[in-house]
Amino acid sequence: MNTDETPICLFVLVLFLVLVLEIVAWFDCENEDEDEANLNTLTARRRATTLPATGMKNLTHWVGLLLFCAALQGASAGEPWQDALARMPLATPATELNRTNCVPLMLNSFQSNGVVKALVFMPGATDELYFFRRARATLTNANPTLLDAVAALTNQTFIQATFQPPLLLLRTTEDSLDGFAAVKNEKTAAKLRQRLVPGRVQFEDADWGAVRSTLKGKAGIGLRPFENALESWHFYRHNFTACGVTDWEMLETLALAGKTTFTVNWLTADFQPDRREGVTPKLEKFPLR
Repeated sequence: MNTDETPICLFVLVLFLVLVLEIVAWFDCENEDEDEANLNTLTARRRATTLPATGMKNLTHWVGLLLFCAALQGASAGEPWQDALARMPLATPATELNRTNCVPLMLNSFQSNGVVKALVFMPGATDELYFFRRARATLTNANPTLLDAVAALTNQTFIQATFQPPLLLLRTTEDSLDGFAAVKNEKTAAKLRQRLVPGRVQFEDADWGAVRSTLKGKAGIGLRPFENALESWHFYRHNFTACGVTDWEMLETLALAGKTTFTVNWLTADFQPDRREGVTPKLEKFPLR
């Protein structure tokens, strides 16, 4: 079954179940009227074995309401990330994405929504833009959206789009998507998965010192290493925007954007350079400009 059809099927199933419960309650009430003459002899037995008709009817209403709410929540959670981005117009009109405008334009165009919580340019994507200088994509729509920009990059460059809920990652084959998190304190990790980072957080070409300084008052855990530490010189510069992420998702975003790994301790999350090497997209020629 297509995943896009799942919320619709769930919604129809819930409506069917609610209808069945209402029919059961109606027949229960009808039987109650027919047996009214024998009520005195059946009262004790019915109290011991079944709910009253009014109680059964109220129960079906509550069950139906809960199922209906669950269906609505499932439909919202099942919304494709493409639909969310399609509602975000580009902040500035553009006909081409290149190394001078791509990252700031797309980050500034990202809007808060219930599906995609962060847009992350991973090091492989920024290498295509700033080091190889070969990522260039044309926008053909009269009023392009953020979805049009993502589609243009993925269709016309080596950059790929991967949705790891709730993070949308722009990357290449040289980027690692897992194996970057370790937990030494489970209680701290559980708290990080619950607490939300307040407000919107956005970085463009930011080094570790700028990132740590900004998040010092927002994150629910201390970030290590300190600014200007020698190991942070090996971190990639960070390019992402995030809104509505948890502390844990923010740690993941930092690791994915900076090509690092992290370890969650009692009071700190310690970041280290990710030494793994992926497969760099084939370089046809070395850029001269």
